[in-house]
Order: sequence, then structure tokens, then C-alpha cells
Amino acid sequence: MINVLMHGCNGRMGQMITGLVKEDPGISIAAGVDTYQEVQNPYPVFDTIAKCDVSVDVVIDFSTASALEDVLTYCVEKQVPAVLCSTGYSEEQLKKIAEASEKTAVLKSANMSMGINLLLKLLKDAAKVLAPAGYDMELVERHHNQKLDAPSGTALALADSINEALNGEYHYVYDRSQARQKRDGKEIGISAVRGGTIVGEHEVIFAGVDEVIEFKHTAFSRSVFGKGAVEAAKFLAGKPAGMYDMSDVIQL
Repeated sequence: MINVLMHGCNGRMGQMITGLVKEDPGISIAAGVDTYQEVQNPYPVFDTIAKCDVSVDVVIDFSTASALEDVLTYCVEKQVPAVLCSTGYSEEQLKKIAEASEKTAVLKSANMSMGINLLLKLLKDAAKVLAPAGYDMELVERHHNQKLDAPSGTALALADSINEALNGEYHYVYDRSQARQKRDGKEIGISAVRGGTIVGEHEVIFAGVDEVIEFKHTAFSRSVFGKGAVEAAKFLAGKPAGMYDMSDVIQL
């Protein structure tokens, strides 16, 4: 049995993971951390991670980027692996994550969905074939009207995956309204749509002469991210220090 510390346990994703874990006999939430204490949970909940005195095998953090330092301090001191599911980390925070991974196992992903992480691999293979053949590449992402950042971190991760396969030769274009000119052959266009309650849609278009190839991922509920986080925790528990990502979990 893998015992988890759910950091951000009373948030939307924390509660979803709490429900998912109940159906998985191989993993259990031993304790939670959340500043909001008005939720009843079947495990003890602390208002700070430093106060947690329950022995755990791995931490799942689905809180906010501002909590990162406390999470890393705890994980390094206790030698507990960390699954980091929050987004919006600064360059300085990314550096701290890298430093922490030298002392304990850390898994960070811009998107915890198993499907998205498989798509990252497929796009690399597609780009290596289609980009040299002259296909234009465009990404369109759609999210709910409450999402603050644009483009999404997942859209950028998809673009980065393509560009990595192409030796970083491409640049990103986010807005075509400011320049009247033909499309540059070395660009990846990224467009963001915000509306309603769309959980998350990402579409990657490879447009060639008389042919279009599309890759699309649609999340119909946030449970896909929770399921990925649970699988990541099961994978990471007991692993040696180092930086991991979801491609390790699905063994790409």
C-alpha cells in the first residue's frame, strides 16, 4: 500500500483525487494539507505541510505555485518523493525544483493527463516527418472562461515537444493581427479560445498542400488529471532522487 500526502486536499482536484483513491486498492491518502479546513475527510488534515507528522511514501501537490517552497522543503527533509501538479512556476521556482530533484524524486508535468502525455510523444514523431516536408503547424487550445493564462501551459508543452524534435528551429506566433504578412515557414502558430465551461481541448494541425493531419485531445472532466496524478504517485513512490515526468509513468 502506497501512502500519500495530498497537498491541497480540500481544493477541487484534491477532493477528486480523494474520491479516485477510494477505488484503488494499491494506494491510500494517509494525510492532507490545506489552509481551508471546512471539509470533512477520512484522513487527518493539517493547515501547513510542516505540521504533518504522518508517515507517507509520496506527496501529491495540487495547490498553488506559491506553496512550492514549503512542499520542496518538506520532501527534501523527509526524503519523500513529490508529484508536482501545480502550474505557473517562475524561472526561480523551476531552478529550485531542479535542485530538489538532486536530493529526492520529483515528477513535474504541465498536464497530468495520460492522453496528453502520449500525444507529446506522437507529435515528435509526426513533426520529424511532416515539418521537413513543408507542412505548416498550428495549435488551437480551448478552455473555460475562468482560465487566467493564455496560451495554456499544455499548449506550450505541445509546441515545445514539436520544436524539440525539430532542433529548436521554430518560433511561436500568438497573434497575427499586428502584422500583414505571409506566414513564416519556421513558425508554430498558437491560438487560445476562452468560453463557457470547456474543461480543455487541444488541437494540433499539420497543414500541407492538399492535405491536413490533425491531432486532438479533449478532456471532458478534470478526473483525467486526477487519474494521471494517482498513477504518477504510484510510479514515483520508492524511486531514487531525480527529475521525472509523465513519459516515465507511461513508459514512452
